Amino acid sequence: MKKVILMYPNCRWKKGFENKTIWNLHPYNLCLLSAMIEQDYETKIVDTNIDDISKEDFVKIIEEYKPDIVGISVLTNEYLDSGLIAAEIVKSINSEIKTVIGGVATFDPESIIKNENIDYVVVGEGEFTFKKLCNHIFSDGDLPSKGLVFKKDGEIINLGRSDFIEDLDSLPFPSYDKVDYLKYANSIQRESVDSPREMPYANIITSRGCPYNCCFCQAGKISGKKPRFRSVENILKEISWLKEKYGIKALIFDDDNLLVDKERAKNLFRGMIDRGFNLKWNAIAMAAFKLDEEMIDLMKKSGCQYVDIAIESGVERVLHDIIHKPLNLEHAREVRDLLKKYEIDFAANFIMGFPGETWDEIRKTIKFAEEFDADYTKIFIATPLPNTELYEVAREKGYLKENFSFDKHLWTDGWIETEEFRPEDLKILRAYEWDRINFSSPEKIKKIISMMDISVERLNEIRKNTRKRANPQ
Repeated sequence: MKKVILMYPNCRWKKGFENKTIWNLHPYNLCLLSAMIEQDYETKIVDTNIDDISKEDFVKIIEEYKPDIVGISVLTNEYLDSGLIAAEIVKSINSEIKTVIGGVATFDPESIIKNENIDYVVVGEGEFTFKKLCNHIFSDGDLPSKGLVFKKDGEIINLGRSDFIEDLDSLPFPSYDKVDYLKYANSIQRESVDSPREMPYANIITSRGCPYNCCFCQAGKISGKKPRFRSVENILKEISWLKEKYGIKALIFDDDNLLVDKERAKNLFRGMIDRGFNLKWNAIAMAAFKLDEEMIDLMKKSGCQYVDIAIESGVERVLHDIIHKPLNLEHAREVRDLLKKYEIDFAANFIMGFPGETWDEIRKTIKFAEEFDADYTKIFIATPLPNTELYEVAREKGYLKENFSFDKHLWTDGWIETEEFRPEDLKILRAYEWDRINFSSPEKIKKIISMMDISVERLNEIRKNTRKRANPQ
């Protein structure tokens, strides 16, 4: 039987990333791809990231398993080099092994395919594309008609992006039996207030696509503007399966926007209540403008412990004219009060440093963030990700720094410089105001320690390192 390895590359393989905070990714994507092809091919999942597997040990894995295809999934742009290193290792062992790379890092597939160690780039949702590609490689079947970039006789062939999968219920549940699932379910992805409140836990995705037009966000490009939904019954069936097979006690909803369809979301929560799941759950991307008291009441009754709500700016002009977020700040305050009333922990996200934003408006956002009094406040610097309006505006206006590159570690550094601010200003402001707002009282510190489930000594270390990275002089 032909063999396929599906892998996450070790982010630490990239030079300069040895000591950076590393995401231990949930194996959802790899296990879903395995479920798509394992009836026809032998599959093995290799997560060199969570296990911190060295390059030398990865060589041994390839030599011993002798795969015919290695599929490499890369999380974000700044980790692309790790994926290319994985492909280089594979080809150094056997140049006949086909290498396929996918994930959101494939923002510029025609550049990636120029790498001599990459045979195929999957562009867009890869479940059916990858299955058809395997059939083509192993059985001389037809190539996918879309969703693939490859080289043929020295020419780059770009078939365009794959069609979005309309019937998400047609996808199988991930093949978690291919990994030590409880290792993931009993460890956090990174130290964060977003972490599950109990273990073992599972990540679950109930929809794809986001219809909104936030200027900084890639979601519409990656998963489409048209929302697509799994049925409530299909989701409840997966949750039941996770409880019965793995004994999960908590969930994290990983949707871009769990509440796009409010009635569907409410029916989901009612279903969780009616079936007595008794799970604690978090959602790390929650649209504040979709929240109302009925929704929050159902969330609480169905087990919600924590949500992360995106406010972005404390200035209406910036929200509407620059970011294009359909949020009213007064409604955001009402949502805050309801979350406190129902005793749901919550973080609030803010972003500063947009082209067209003034320094005074940045300061007003910081003031609003302080007065908003979330349980935890996240402050980000506007990052010009590929295929976003933010990137195009910054590029056209000449606001990108000369050494800007998509494969840099972007989100904490700042790469936009205007007449109003410099990235260096934003880095220091972000770190020091994040520290001041979140840790202004013993009560807030105690709350955050509880949310992150860490010691006060570890929290102080994180605070110190954050300040040092922002101002290393």
